[in-house]
Amino acid sequence: MSRRCELTGVGPMVGHSVSHSNIKTKRRFLPSLRQTSLQSEALNQSFRLKISNAALRTLDFRGGLDAFLVKADDAELSLRARRLKKQIKAKLAETVAA
Repeated sequence: MSRRCELTGVGPMVGHSVSHSNIKTKRRFLPSLRQTSLQSEALNQSFRLKISNAALRTLDFRGGLDAFLVKADDAELSLRARRLKKQIKAKLAETVAA
């Protein structure tokens, strides 16, 4: 598994560790990821996704997994998240048509 958020696309960044004597050495800043189980209200199913803590707060703010994925840009999402978004959109369209 890569160290990349499946919902926001946040990944490792590169920077410098700066010592007291101002010597700079390369280092990586890894995102704070966690494996979480998220519930989809449209599909009545839970999914395990590897997301960043910031994305978890954003999910809570936007009103859940379904609302987040419907508004999310496909370029940021992982392949699994894009498939999930497609299923959710189809289910929501089905419920609106009925």
